[in-house]
Amino acid sequence: MPFFSGRCLSGAKLIGKTAIVTGCNTGIGKETVLDFYKRGAKVIMACRSLDRAEEAKKDIENSCNNLTDTGKIVVVKCDLSSLKSVRECAKQILDTEPQINILVNNAGVMMCPKGETDDGFEIQFGTNHLAHFLLTMLLLPRIRNSKPSRIVTVSSRAHTRNGINFEDPNYKTRPYSAIEAYSQSKLANVLFSRELAKRLEEYNVDGVHTYSLHPGVIKTELGRHLNDTLFRGARVLFGTIMAPFLKSPELGAQTTIYCAVDEKCADETGLYYSDCAVTRPANKALNDEDAKKLWDLSAELVGLGDYNPFTAQDPGLKSAN
Repeated sequence: MPFFSGRCLSGAKLIGKTAIVTGCNTGIGKETVLDFYKRGAKVIMACRSLDRAEEAKKDIENSCNNLTDTGKIVVVKCDLSSLKSVRECAKQILDTEPQINILVNNAGVMMCPKGETDDGFEIQFGTNHLAHFLLTMLLLPRIRNSKPSRIVTVSSRAHTRNGINFEDPNYKTRPYSAIEAYSQSKLANVLFSRELAKRLEEYNVDGVHTYSLHPGVIKTELGRHLNDTLFRGARVLFGTIMAPFLKSPELGAQTTIYCAVDEKCADETGLYYSDCAVTRPANKALNDEDAKKLWDLSAELVGLGDYNPFTAQDPGLKSAN
């Protein structure tokens, strides 16, 4: 077990609640789904691979077949490297789900070789931030109508390393650095959650709270690109050196779960957490001017246009699910 590891000790039930978790067929996302399912929630697994998500769903259900008051798991296609897929995912959820009580922006890629999303964004900035920004904006009218509700965005302590290059966030003209790009995307996560809380307050939307967090350094597949972006053997070396500090996926999910369900943080919003406690992020993550600038840039890049998620009417259901 790592030296420091907070746990969510809340016994809160989620019976009658609906939660969405992105990128959750493995790692801390899967553990988050498992926890919500045990608490009785209807959990929507928004994943790129439907086959892998269905396998994870069966695995979770089988592991809980001796429990009572478990919830329901639904698998939905959501490829965060495509804004078209994000829009289709949001539409499917809005068409079929009467409420969204918890949204966990969990999916992420880390330190990838240079690449672009379908829409031409740098792969980490596009996947980790822009796709989640769009998904949250599209679902917000339903989330507003489902309060009390929580929006939880998984960031990383890596947000402390580098700032956001607003002139060239997608590395069109500057040399690419996988580490720098990852840090930029994780800083964007914290700034987004902070600015979202501020705008919800400005529009007098109460009962919708936002959280960003560092889950810890975890034994997952997230580091699979280290050999490509650093050097051959980096993944093994990193794993060996960091072994005393590495969390299991189950422990790594605890802060996400805490922010999503725990009563102790129910009235907090816009803050950053680590090991199930409020933690001060880097100074650059507290820059309100940068948070606003990032919001405006993100809205432009994902094509929000005149759509205002804080005042937009809930589109309503197309069919019951």
